[in-house]
Amino acid sequence: MFQSFTGNSRRPRQVNLSGRATNPFAAFPGNSPTRQTPHAANPESAVAIAQRERALRQLERDRQTASRTVQRVWRGHQSRKATYKVWKSEWDTLEWERVTTALDFDDDRRPRTEVERLECLARLSAPPYPTAEQCLDQLRLLVQFVGLVKSQEDVLRLVYFCNVFEQTFHALPTIATENDWTELLKRLAIAILHALDSARNSSTHEAAVLPLLRTVVFLVDLIPKRMATVAKKYYQTMAFLTKNIELWGGTLSPEHVTNAVLALLRPITSETITAYEALALSYLTIPNLPAYLVELDVLAHQINYKLLAPAIESCLPLTKERLSTDDVEGIEGRLWLLAYLIFFHRYALPGQANLQAPDLGFLNVVSGLLNSTSVYLTRCLEADENGPDPARGPYLDQFVADQVTSLVNQSSITGLLSRIKTSYLSHTDISNDYNASREAKILATYALNLLRVFPRRGDDIRMWLYLGSAPSADLTSGQPGTKVPAIKYFWQASKSSRIFDTISKDSSQVLPLLQLPQDGNQEDQEQEWTIILLFFELYTFVLKVMDDEEFFSSASPFAASQNVLSSWTKESALPLKDVKDMTVFLKNLAFTLYWNVADLTKKGPVPSSAVDLRSYFSNTAQVSGPMERTEVETKKEVNDLPGVTGIPLDYFKGLVTGLLRMLHERDSRRKFLPQNHWLMTDRFDMEGFIPAVVAEEEKRHEFQDDDEDSEPDLLDEEYPEPSQLVGNSHARRLIHMQAMRNSQRRQAHNNALAAIAPRLEILRNMPFFIPFSTRVQIFRQFIFRDQQRRRKGFVEPESWRLSVAQNAMMNGHAEGAADILARHHADIRRESVFEDAFSQYYGLGDGLKEPIQISFIDQFGAMEAGIDGGGVTKEFLTSVTAEAFKTDDYESMFAENDHHLLYPSPTAVDQLKKVLSEAGLTSSSPEWQNDVRGLLRRYEFLGRIIGKCLYEGILVDVNFAPFFLLKWALTGGSRSAVKESSYRANLNDLKDLDEGLYQGLVRSVP
Repeated sequence: MFQSFTGNSRRPRQVNLSGRATNPFAAFPGNSPTRQTPHAANPESAVAIAQRERALRQLERDRQTASRTVQRVWRGHQSRKATYKVWKSEWDTLEWERVTTALDFDDDRRPRTEVERLECLARLSAPPYPTAEQCLDQLRLLVQFVGLVKSQEDVLRLVYFCNVFEQTFHALPTIATENDWTELLKRLAIAILHALDSARNSSTHEAAVLPLLRTVVFLVDLIPKRMATVAKKYYQTMAFLTKNIELWGGTLSPEHVTNAVLALLRPITSETITAYEALALSYLTIPNLPAYLVELDVLAHQINYKLLAPAIESCLPLTKERLSTDDVEGIEGRLWLLAYLIFFHRYALPGQANLQAPDLGFLNVVSGLLNSTSVYLTRCLEADENGPDPARGPYLDQFVADQVTSLVNQSSITGLLSRIKTSYLSHTDISNDYNASREAKILATYALNLLRVFPRRGDDIRMWLYLGSAPSADLTSGQPGTKVPAIKYFWQASKSSRIFDTISKDSSQVLPLLQLPQDGNQEDQEQEWTIILLFFELYTFVLKVMDDEEFFSSASPFAASQNVLSSWTKESALPLKDVKDMTVFLKNLAFTLYWNVADLTKKGPVPSSAVDLRSYFSNTAQVSGPMERTEVETKKEVNDLPGVTGIPLDYFKGLVTGLLRMLHERDSRRKFLPQNHWLMTDRFDMEGFIPAVVAEEEKRHEFQDDDEDSEPDLLDEEYPEPSQLVGNSHARRLIHMQAMRNSQRRQAHNNALAAIAPRLEILRNMPFFIPFSTRVQIFRQFIFRDQQRRRKGFVEPESWRLSVAQNAMMNGHAEGAADILARHHADIRRESVFEDAFSQYYGLGDGLKEPIQISFIDQFGAMEAGIDGGGVTKEFLTSVTAEAFKTDDYESMFAENDHHLLYPSPTAVDQLKKVLSEAGLTSSSPEWQNDVRGLLRRYEFLGRIIGKCLYEGILVDVNFAPFFLLKWALTGGSRSAVKESSYRANLNDLKDLDEGLYQGLVRSVP
């Protein structure tokens, strides 16, 4: 009993809204042992408790809401199920009564169950509906409940009704198929397609496949426009039937499937393009269609590739690296789609596909598909060429390989420009003509994608493009049919672009054009870069085969070819004024590529369209290992230029720098540009330029030292090619992955070096930007700093020798000092200066930079008197070079041209091998390999001697051929510069090598 002073024993009612326990000694609500009482909690814990309780209350409300939703959905499902059951019963009753009345069934023969009734209806030849209205009512009722066919009974109902409907349609010629009919027939077709999709689930389904397929074809003929709106589902079903055709080999033939596939394409309506889109995405991505349909000729005969190409263009994101899985399932689907498109195009032009250029619409679509599959496709083609090797990755089906490789043929590539419908008459026409710009972009993109996919055929493709020409309607010539060379066509298109105009006028505006645009005109910018890039490719190639006379021959900026006797190379020469404009553009562009390399290599989000020209231009030998398809799809280069359609930075820099060097070389041989045209001193603070370059060199050395300490094998470790290893494919894969990993680290290392030393990179790659006198001062500064670093501050020879001796004595290693000094001392016989120098100094390596001591031995074996204060060293170096560069000996390492300019003898190694072979040695013997390796080491040592002369400031009288100097200068090492291949041999190099041969070739060309 409750005690109180009021005399009332009833407990008073309490309303507690605080959530706190009424008993101060009781636990807090929730009975959690870790929970504190409100009196003991701090403000923070009180807030946390309130938030947790609020979350619990919200969770409970969500649970109640979800429960009501589940109940509502379930009640709806049950209600619909009951309604469908009523409708099915009503439909079955009406049909059964109609059929039994017409056919007069006996009671003993009547089926008892629902399934038996439906099977009987499906087997019987039921009479047609007496009126169109009755047929329409039954159709309306059927599509209400049949929907997604899930049961055997629904399939039987469809088979029965389709049979009766076709009979009714033929029996009542006046039956209308418009208004109410069209939507109902469309829903019937969708139900049939769902039934065909589930055909493998039961024997009843399998028996119904052929009748239902015939009905679908019948409906396509009846309502073609409506059926085209469900083309995606239609061709998904056709794809399912095609891939499982052998399951129904007894009833379903390839002819049935082929006829159904083509049925939706035959009627020409406003929705035909939709049907072609669905065909491309859902059906033409099936691998190896010929294996299912026996041959593709029937399909190719009735598929219009001119409608298929724009359909693919409109439905596929061709400029994106990765297509969504709703469009194409994986990269193989795109490859097969590409192969089928090429096959249909070739079939439509029998005997002419390889003799004429494709139309621009076809080129645009093929280019997009090539772009989206280029990495995978290139690796597969290379794997096919390299022979069977499971470790080198996947292989292409022969059909796909044949179709893709058919794109590379001379007639179609040379004739690309002949497809241009727009004639360029002037600079104004090009810049203002949208169609002309679009045509140039399509051609440039297609050509670059061919170069990207077929890198080993690159020179052939460039040659065929260079031989092409565009039609001209030059009114000044008065002659139709004149031709404009491809070089001039793409030059005019490049010159008229906004990018070219902006960069040529202001070098400070280059960087924004190399980055992602902020104003949303990324597509226009990419198109312009594409045209410019193709022009760089073609003009670089043309300069290789164009001699100086042809280079200086052009007078018209865009003249059409009329003189059939003039060489095409001469017709392709640009006017010197245009070449000057080009050099200004290239100078500003190249300067920014090196000066702002840190801004261009910043990691950031890569746009989906950044692969338009990706890796076209990467070194394919470096991606020869196996790569999963997901890697191909998602791999993105970290050093791409996002504003230049995803081109690798290194390739783009190499292309621009190489073309700039080639033009500078022309100007060096025969001046056609103003004095100081190549200098870019206005972009530097020339007063502090030399100290800044020296500081960058010091920074570079510090970076290299730190990097080598942390990663000692980053630059020096070599891995054999996987194809040269003996072992299982897993081991090859691991080694290749490690090599790829080291290659990426090495690339990052080189990018970091370039970022911390932009002036140094400009000096190395484009020295003509800086005055010659400044470069000489920088070179001497580099040598002085290197001597200080190596000799620990003792630059003078005697001081260095004394410091070596003192350090050794202080450390108690006097013998070590003697050994060091002894290795830098050599006894040289007068009759064999080079061989003695090689045998005694080759082992020093870069230690040859230190002071050396020479003692000459005369012919009698006596040591010549003399003090090496620099004079003996100079005599030694000049004597070594004089002996090594002799050309009058059979075993000479160097040869000379008609002007007595030296270059390495191209036959030296072969002559040595012949001598060894005559001596009875084989190429696998140690003596053979040692002798050949020794000759190559002598070339290496001779290079060190030349370097020693430069290092010591000693002038030697050696005249090298220009082509040898260029190649020597443009082949760097692996540490301070990338092993670049920027040297591009050209026809003028042949003139330096053998002028007689050059003149003979020139005379033989008309």
